Amino acid sequence: MRLARHRLLRALLLPLAGMAALPALAAPLAEADLRAQAERFVQQQYAAPGSRVEVDSEALDPRLRIADCAVPLAASLPGGLRMTPRLSVVMRCPTADGWTLRVPVTLKVWRQVLVATRPLIRGDGIVAADVRVEERDVTRLPYGYIGGMDQLAERSLSRTVAAGSVLTPGALGGRQTVRAGDHVQLVAELDGIAVRAEGVALGSGDAGARLRVRNGSSGRVVDAIVRGPGVVVALP
Repeated sequence: MRLARHRLLRALLLPLAGMAALPALAAPLAEADLRAQAERFVQQQYAAPGSRVEVDSEALDPRLRIADCAVPLAASLPGGLRMTPRLSVVMRCPTADGWTLRVPVTLKVWRQVLVATRPLIRGDGIVAADVRVEERDVTRLPYGYIGGMDQLAERSLSRTVAAGSVLTPGALGGRQTVRAGDHVQLVAELDGIAVRAEGVALGSGDAGARLRVRNGSSGRVVDAIVRGPGVVVALP
């Protein structure tokens, strides 16, 4: 009887011993966890004061079986921090036998930008009444944007800007030739004869900009075009 019990115990234990000797299979990494890590990484890269970041990852190939990683995953953006609506996040298991794959994501970065409230003309200086602040997805503004009036200080427009358009760095020219409050030489031309008077600029602008000027002698306000530094030509 005792021998029979011994043989029975051996028969039960041998299969268990054989199973313990098999190599352990790596547990699969859940796709949802991998995508969540990629989203968090992108969120951290673009987070900034005054920004609202939205990141959504796309589903991976359902045939993928992603092995678990014994160390924290490493994430990177191959294209750097260039803001585009679609990105690929490289997720890597940094071990000797690790793996690498790409997680596609869509990105939206909402920031405050300046938008023209009216048509603006080349050479004009910009004042607060010319723009309004709107929240826009800046990943869809490939030519950049202007985020505050401080970026417009003493600058004029290098081209016309339509009402409702986002102001971009490329729309700005050099510093204004004439600024509001400047004492200028007001020139009136008629039939080849030029009459000059002292005036005070009531607006700002670069060469070619239209602004209003108060005649220093008569006090009359006239429309004029900026010809150069300190010189404006009265319009008929």
